[in-house]
Amino acid sequence: MEKFTMAVPCLFGLEGLVGDELRRMGMDQVRVEDRRVFFEGDFTAMARANICLRMGERVMILLARFPVHSFEDLYQGVKAIALERFIPRDGAFPVKGYSLDSQLHSVPDCQAIAKKAAVDRLGAKYGLSWLPETGATYQLRFSIMKDICEVFLDTSGASLHKRGYRAVGNEAPLHETMAAALVNLSRYRGRDYFWDPFCGSGTIVIEAALAALNRAPGLYREFGAQKWSTVPQEIWQQVRTEAKDKEFRGEYRILGTDIDPQSLSIAIANAKKAGVSKYIDFREADATKQSLPSDSGVIVCNPPYGERMMEQRSAQQLVRAFGRHLKFANGWKKYIISSEAEFEHYFGKAATKKRKLYNGRLQCNVYMYY
Repeated sequence: MEKFTMAVPCLFGLEGLVGDELRRMGMDQVRVEDRRVFFEGDFTAMARANICLRMGERVMILLARFPVHSFEDLYQGVKAIALERFIPRDGAFPVKGYSLDSQLHSVPDCQAIAKKAAVDRLGAKYGLSWLPETGATYQLRFSIMKDICEVFLDTSGASLHKRGYRAVGNEAPLHETMAAALVNLSRYRGRDYFWDPFCGSGTIVIEAALAALNRAPGLYREFGAQKWSTVPQEIWQQVRTEAKDKEFRGEYRILGTDIDPQSLSIAIANAKKAGVSKYIDFREADATKQSLPSDSGVIVCNPPYGERMMEQRSAQQLVRAFGRHLKFANGWKKYIISSEAEFEHYFGKAATKKRKLYNGRLQCNVYMYY
């Protein structure tokens, strides 16, 4: 089967973790860059990455890379791509993209020119003056960085963090991919007691349960490339079967507590939808007073951090009270993500290790206490 170069964009700070994840899957030529990871593989590798990746945002096939200093360069570069290898006569091919630090800075103009080039290429190949675009979607994405254009074909459709279990989030949802990264950083494998004292809509404990079960996060969702005529349907079935065969069976001690009953009811519904509700115990509790559920274990959490001044002050007081409460919880490893610059001061203890991550556009640190 033909091999392609593929790219997995990811949240800033997760590149190394995504690279490790792809290597564990047996992908070839894994290469880590800022906010994305490249690898080589065929359609089976593409399906496996989509179904099994916990921390990447999408899987894209790199179609071309070329310099652009003018709209003519962009037009000719896109027109030279053999799009007919993937896109059939009736395929829909919307174009999205972005441009940074480049001479071509108008994204709408770049989109229009890339689209025209693709239309002209496919129209000439299929002998059509008008392309119907009534079939499956073949999403084209371009990125122009420092006058270098890369054109990709998106195989994922909806972003990979959309696992399908979170119908409703609470006010400050953590991306599923970020929650999976926190679980990964905590090295939780299902043996320890796992507790999220600020569980909100349940994303961290759900990702912990999926990790403990070794369940592929994309097992029960659809991907854009599933509708493509160029990708054999049996590949998807084969990869799903292979993923199911790798699942573990076990009893796990995973606890999610929150002071807000409304958030808890959302978390319970989300866990049920994810098929992991029997592995998670949800309780209404105040994180600063809840007695420790065990002598040892792993705490992974995303405590509230206020964006406005009053919220920020109450968030700081909450961290202070939480730190005091855990002062003697030495049997517990703690992994706490926060955008609070003075987190260690309020928590009352310097972290063993810190790691900078971005939750969306918000710069955060993961404070690790071993």
